[in-house]
Amino acid sequence: MSAWIETGSAHFTARHAEEDAAHAEAVLAQLEELRARLTRLLPSLPEDVGVVLHASESQLALARPALGLRRALTSPASRRYVAGALSGTDVHVLTPPLLEHRASGLEESRAMLLRTPAALYGRLAIGHANPRLPPPTQLGTLVRAWRWAWLVAGAGAWLSGQTALARPAIARRLREGPPPSFPPGLRDAELLGGTVVDLLAREEGEQAAVDFAIATPAGPREGLVPAFHGRSLTHTEGTWRAHLARMAQAAR
Repeated sequence: MSAWIETGSAHFTARHAEEDAAHAEAVLAQLEELRARLTRLLPSLPEDVGVVLHASESQLALARPALGLRRALTSPASRRYVAGALSGTDVHVLTPPLLEHRASGLEESRAMLLRTPAALYGRLAIGHANPRLPPPTQLGTLVRAWRWAWLVAGAGAWLSGQTALARPAIARRLREGPPPSFPPGLRDAELLGGTVVDLLAREEGEQAAVDFAIATPAGPREGLVPAFHGRSLTHTEGTWRAHLARMAQAAR
């Protein structure tokens, strides 16, 4: 096994195998770009963020054993995109070549997977700004994280740009299984959570979407009423399903 080394940037430190130094620099550049954007959207950002680039699926599984359960609880259409996890302020993720290996034959799938580090950092930043949604290290925070999985995962996906690339995966999800719940349940949180945030950003603006994510209003469902200026959940759900249909149609 190759020796582990560290590569640093202005705000992040990556641990990786020697042969992955160039990949580490690319990942750090991606994270610095997102961090620069988040400085104008969030009141504060986490410090001392580490990135661990894992050179095999088994290595990642050993470091974050709960990842297998997350994949099992995720719909088949989005399972391939569960390619990393958080541990405190550390981002654990596969190396870029392994992320690409998980992709389907579509360019959107490849690009979406390569943005996994940024999606995980987006989740971390939202959790840092919202004390009710910290990383799930205790039972109480775990329950909240599961109830709000669509927002936690969705905010990261949307902030990283994954949601804009998810059209083919969304089209597959809508073809498979029963219609998704609104807001998306745990099974669809990874793929569809970002579409709710995206809809809010389209209607109310980017800052309104971020403010909603860090406010954690009354409940995962009820909180969407004030977010959309009192519009009924039935109306918003219909608008969201039309949004999903348009995204799926654009993938054809």
